[in-house]
Amino acid sequence: MQSVKVDITSIQQLDLAPLTKNQKSLICMVIMGNILEFFDLFLVGFVITLLMQDQQWSLNAIQSGFILAGAGLGTVIGAIAWGWLADKYGRKKSFISCILMLVIFTGLSALTPANSWIFFSIMRICVGIAVGGLNVTSVPYVQEFVPSKKRGLFAGLTSAFIPLGLFLGSLTTLYLAEPLGWRGLLMIGCIPIVLLAWTKFIPESPRYLVSKGRFQNAREAYAWAMNIPVTKVGHLPEYVSAPKPSYLKIIKNYPKQLTIVAIGSFCFIFGSFVIQSWGQVLLNKSFHFSVHMVANLFMILSLGDLVGRLLSAWVSDYLGRRWTLFVCGLIGALGCTIAVLSMQITTILHFFSLNIASSGWIFFVGIFIAMMFGDGAFSIINVFGGEMFPNHIRSTCLGLGYGIGATAKIIGPIFLGAIIGSEKLSEDVVLVPFLIFAFIFFIGSIVYLFARETRNIQLEDI
Repeated sequence: MQSVKVDITSIQQLDLAPLTKNQKSLICMVIMGNILEFFDLFLVGFVITLLMQDQQWSLNAIQSGFILAGAGLGTVIGAIAWGWLADKYGRKKSFISCILMLVIFTGLSALTPANSWIFFSIMRICVGIAVGGLNVTSVPYVQEFVPSKKRGLFAGLTSAFIPLGLFLGSLTTLYLAEPLGWRGLLMIGCIPIVLLAWTKFIPESPRYLVSKGRFQNAREAYAWAMNIPVTKVGHLPEYVSAPKPSYLKIIKNYPKQLTIVAIGSFCFIFGSFVIQSWGQVLLNKSFHFSVHMVANLFMILSLGDLVGRLLSAWVSDYLGRRWTLFVCGLIGALGCTIAVLSMQITTILHFFSLNIASSGWIFFVGIFIAMMFGDGAFSIINVFGGEMFPNHIRSTCLGLGYGIGATAKIIGPIFLGAIIGSEKLSEDVVLVPFLIFAFIFFIGSIVYLFARETRNIQLEDI
């Protein structure tokens, strides 16, 4: 058992203490929740590919765009609503509720009648509400339990392994799509229910408990985190009772921070989410890769995304949050530009008798780079967003800013679906949208440079 001095505050103790098995358990639980929740979210991209080939559905690109955008709409609602609920009722209760909601509506999605794309879209909205909630509850949950000097890495890990959800979705599609069908694939998305047993062993956030004046519970949570007796926990921060501010007052008091979170999130989500949701269809229909090959390519894509997220989480504690996101945005824009020029690059290679890659493979390289760095930045985007606000309104503010930014999950899929329309998919269809994605990634990289750097700053000093 670790020995800790009591002549310092509980926050200083937490910052000086090494990571314990209990803190690791919390981080692992949240990681698993994100992996399994996003496994369901990403799996729908593969399901749409199967439904577009199903004669019972007659699903076109516009309808597919609405189904894919449903989760995006839900994410906006969920981020804003659950952010407020997490500050009112706690991070733990909100985390559990999001898991339950995901399981219920994923199960109902699997019961969708043939060609009922509107019902399917509604179910995806409800799933998206759960996903949006997990985004803004899990990050503060971990942030408030770990040392300041490694907060970027440890909190970033909660989102860093999300690409494994895409990897598992690809793997599941590759081996189980044919025997189980699309309904069976969706039912696998109910697996997160097992996490409810894990939550029994994890306490509520100590900083949330202090913000509610529940000092004894806060001491117990700090003692659990550091694996020490409650009597050895240092002094808690002074409690100041204050009414929860309205959204109008929050917007008035934190306009710059909310604007940065909203615009930055929008820019990084826009291109990344379209690749996640439409990438399978484009590779299959526009570039003529088989469904099995697309599943394999997305497994590779997910591993690249995972490396990018781990890298950005680690670098953010050394380079800083602002410059990490700036670099990620620039490289994400470069990846989208390569995707735009896939046919031109292929033509140039053929001109020099270098028949080493088709336009489809060049397009894949482009979206691989965009996902590795553009989407890879999401291990730190919500971490940075949460660090911009004080403890008692952290989830509310993060949820509001991220929720506004997550409108990109609605606009992006519908935008690409509208460009495609009912016409037959071709390689030319990627030109305009991916050029726009590149520009928006670039804007996102600039936006975060206007934020205050929060690396190594205690949450109570923000």
